[in-house]
Amino acid sequence: MSSVAVQARPIAVRPRLARLPRPPASWVRLISPILLVALWQVASATGVLSERLLASPVTVVHTAGDLLSDGTLVDALTVSLQRAAVGFAIGAVAGIALALAAGLSRVGENLVDPILQMLRTLPFYGLIPLFILWFGIGELPKIVLVAFGVAIPLYLNTFAGIRSVDGKLAELAQVQQLGRAALIRHIVLPGALPQALVGLRQSLGVAWLALIVAEQVNADAGLGYLINNAREFLRTDVIVVGLLVYSVLGLLTDAIVRLIERRALSWRRGFLAT
Repeated sequence: MSSVAVQARPIAVRPRLARLPRPPASWVRLISPILLVALWQVASATGVLSERLLASPVTVVHTAGDLLSDGTLVDALTVSLQRAAVGFAIGAVAGIALALAAGLSRVGENLVDPILQMLRTLPFYGLIPLFILWFGIGELPKIVLVAFGVAIPLYLNTFAGIRSVDGKLAELAQVQQLGRAALIRHIVLPGALPQALVGLRQSLGVAWLALIVAEQVNADAGLGYLINNAREFLRTDVIVVGLLVYSVLGLLTDAIVRLIERRALSWRRGFLAT
C-alpha cells in the first residue's frame, strides 16, 4: 500500500480591517438638510427655481445678515419667544392638571375627557375670531391660542401614560400605606413620564404652529408680523428667513426634550440604543 505525502499549504490570513468609528448622531441628522439646501441652491443658480417664487439660499443668508445687523430679526424673535414661553407655561400647567384630574378618577374622566376630545379637533383659524371677541386684539388672544395648542397634546399623552401605569404598583402602594400625594409622586408620575415626554415634544411643535397662526392676525411685532409684512412686498427672502427661524426654534426645543428623555429615561433602552 503506497503512502501519499500531502504537503500542507500555509493558510493566508487576511488582515482584519479596523472598524471605522461611527459618526456622531448629531452630525448624521444634518446630512439630509445639507443636501436639501445644496439642491435648492443648484436649482436657483441654474434658473430652474425662479427668485420671484423662492429666493436662493445665498440671498436668504444675506437677508438674514441684514435683518440681524439692523436689529429687526432680534426684536421680532424676542417678542415671539415671550409669547411662546408664556403660552407654553399656561398650556403645560393646564394640560398636566387636566390629565391628572381625568387619569386618577373615573368621575374626572367623564367630566374632562369628552370636552378635551371635542376641543382637539378645532382648527386654530376657526378659534381666532372667537378669541378676538373674547380677549380683544392685544397679546392675550395670541397667548391663549398658544396655550390651547400646547394643552391638548400634553393632556392626551399624559392621560394615556397615567392609565398605562401597572395596577399592581397601586396595590403595592396600598400595602405600603402610601397616601394619595405619595402615590402620585412616586408611582403615577414616574410611570406616566415616558408618555408625557412624548406629549411634551408634540406640544412644543404645536406651540410654534399656533404662534405662526396667532402672529398672522392683528400683530404689530414678532416673527409672524415680519413674515406677513414681507408678503405684502413679495419679499420671499424675508419670508424664508422667518420660516427658517421658526424651524430652528422647533429643532432646538425638540433637541432639548430629547436630551431630557435620555437623562430621565436612561433606564429604558430601545433596540436602537446600541
